[in-house]
Amino acid sequence: MHKDLEEIKKLLSLFSGYISSYEETEYVLDQICKLTEEESKKIKTVEYEENKDRMIEFFSDYVGIIAKQCREGKCNECFVSKWCNAYREHMQAKELEREGLTYADFFCGAGGLSWGFHRAGYKMSLANDIQDCCVDTIAINHPEVPEKHVIAGDINDVLNKIEEFSRYTEIDVVAGGPPCQGFSMANRQRLIDDPRNHLYKSFIKAINILRPKFFVMENVRGMLGVKDQIVQDFAAIGYTASAHLMNAKDFGVPQNRERVIFIGNRIGVDNESVFKRVFLMGTQVQSVVLKDALDNMPCLSAKRIPNNTEVEDSESGYTFGIYPKNSNDYIQRINGGRRQYILFNHKARYNNDRDIEIFSRLNPGDNSADPKIADIMPYKRREKIFKDKYFKLEPNKLCKTITAHMKYDCNMYIHPFQARGLTPREAARIQSFPDDYFFRGSYTKTYMQVGNSVPPLLGEVLAKAIKETIEAEVNS
Repeated sequence: MHKDLEEIKKLLSLFSGYISSYEETEYVLDQICKLTEEESKKIKTVEYEENKDRMIEFFSDYVGIIAKQCREGKCNECFVSKWCNAYREHMQAKELEREGLTYADFFCGAGGLSWGFHRAGYKMSLANDIQDCCVDTIAINHPEVPEKHVIAGDINDVLNKIEEFSRYTEIDVVAGGPPCQGFSMANRQRLIDDPRNHLYKSFIKAINILRPKFFVMENVRGMLGVKDQIVQDFAAIGYTASAHLMNAKDFGVPQNRERVIFIGNRIGVDNESVFKRVFLMGTQVQSVVLKDALDNMPCLSAKRIPNNTEVEDSESGYTFGIYPKNSNDYIQRINGGRRQYILFNHKARYNNDRDIEIFSRLNPGDNSADPKIADIMPYKRREKIFKDKYFKLEPNKLCKTITAHMKYDCNMYIHPFQARGLTPREAARIQSFPDDYFFRGSYTKTYMQVGNSVPPLLGEVLAKAIKETIEAEVNS
């Protein structure tokens, strides 16, 4: 069965027992598998048409919980709506009619920056990343965007067919975070000429082709050392640019995460005035800490059998689970006030007996050098080098920077109250993703996607500041 239908079955099975009639089941599946022009060649629709009776019989035990909502058109209350072709088609038509600024996101990853722009009211023209799992994640979470505008592949291939891939002819903002492996050589060679920085060069090419009013570029702190070069590179294509070191904690994210943000434009605006708006918005946001992000999450235990990430149970968690009751102000904020039904990607990883014993002995704030684990510390001879190989997070403080290293292990991100590492969902909460943002891909790649993302709340502030600036320019 196609993965969309597999996921739908798992979602509906959470509320099994509401048996529906043949007619009700047929109606719901006809909506979910509706044959649209874009979907006409998809496996899931062909499979449905060829095996309709068998699938109706199979799903009759599951769809009853949403049958009434579906008949009444209450798609916003349906927890499988983003998997439904009829709903996606409706949202895509509605998005075309809606007025709003447009953006393109290159090196989009799992879509943290995109979600920030979405929250700020922008319309996605296209998103592009080299990783299939990232593109799958963005596509499922943006039902208002046809999948042909969310493209997996090399940025240069996309730029060669930009008119085909871009949903809108005019782009207001281009965003992205191109890898720049060679920036440390800046004193001897220009950043744009270093062959290792071909992706950075492609990002500039994208801006030169699309000619947006503004661009936003996010990168690691080290990029400040080549700020003047980057400003010159953008000046060569007609854009002024400014850069500031920003920390996500200053914008309501419970994490100490420093990144350099470049903002540039070609419409004669002082970029520092945009940053002034950004920092002002930061002063209006309430600070949060780690425990705010972990609030109401179900308790889990680490998996005890290696290499069985596909096996799920109540002890170690599920890819799809029942959403817990109650939430605090931070959770309400990242969820945009939407009612939640499903808890996605809350699943603990495997740990051996030694690691679980270490996790249990440590107190919040303790690391590998703590004497309580000296007798079983596996890196004792190199404990000064590996002092953060193990670190137990502190609930009343900011979380340390969430990184893609979590795909290897979560020993540096030990849960403050439970003997395990953080789950992908907990890491996503710390990054400020909403709880209904589903991460597709293999288990370890969900960690990679979360760790590489721009926190959506930071992305939203950047998007709002640029939006206010553009609107002010239009009004003047």
